[in-house]
Amino acid sequence: MTSAAEGYGASEPTVGVIGLGIMGGAMARHLLAAGRPVVGFDVAEAPTKEFSEAGGSALEDVAAIAAAADVVILSLPSVTAFEDVIDRLAAATGVRARAIADTSTMPLDIKVQARERLAASGTELLDCPISGTGAQMAAMDAVFYTSGDAEALTLVEPVLADCGKGVFSLGAFGNGTRLKLVANHLVTIHNASAAEAMALARHGGIDPEVALPALVAGAGTSRMLELRGPMMVSGEYAPATMKVEVFMKDVEIITDFARKAGVPLPVFAAAAQLHLAALACGMGTLDTAAVHAVIERLAGS
Repeated sequence: MTSAAEGYGASEPTVGVIGLGIMGGAMARHLLAAGRPVVGFDVAEAPTKEFSEAGGSALEDVAAIAAAADVVILSLPSVTAFEDVIDRLAAATGVRARAIADTSTMPLDIKVQARERLAASGTELLDCPISGTGAQMAAMDAVFYTSGDAEALTLVEPVLADCGKGVFSLGAFGNGTRLKLVANHLVTIHNASAAEAMALARHGGIDPEVALPALVAGAGTSRMLELRGPMMVSGEYAPATMKVEVFMKDVEIITDFARKAGVPLPVFAAAAQLHLAALACGMGTLDTAAVHAVIERLAGS
């Protein structure tokens, strides 16, 4: 595991961040705080403005990032956005970037195809997904699962170490995504169990504000209870650190991964249905802690 380094000089590589949303924006801010030169691009105006106000240099398009940065980080919300960026990177001329770290959660076959496309143009794509919520990334409490070409990883891993609490090197390309899917399998279950537990406490006659710190301190705690329990107590699920509609993409990928691996996931399947119910109830733009609201509705609240 790589730990965050301290202090950088002017000779440090320029980092490009494509996708300045919840995760990408937080990573860009951490890199700027570490003294690294950072250029960024996003199709949306608001995150681009926030990035510029934080001291970053916003560029006009993906090709400009590839030409200006030594290392590029991708943080993209969908397969469509990812494939569009890969197309633009593959077609770009005058590419300076020596390594591109994709921190997004995507189907592995899509990442493999993207890696092959970029390799043909002389650029190395690395598979480096994040394990952590938006709030964890903002607090430098998330971790990275890196995989791919060993030499390219020596460029990328110190950069990622400035954005979180650890970087785990997992070897061959794709292993990062494989472990991220296992991690999100646990996140799905723990989020659902936290929602059930808080509803049980409330309807069982225990003040949730009293119950939560006691549960967090006890043997039944989880990171999801710690991070999303307060939202469940308050009933406030915005702003989202992970939107239900975005997380359902991960649920679908995990389901397909398990099917191909031949592993039954009955507990995960039940938890996934609770998240799907939240989406069906119109909670897609809310934080995934909103599964607690689904339980409360079922309990008659």
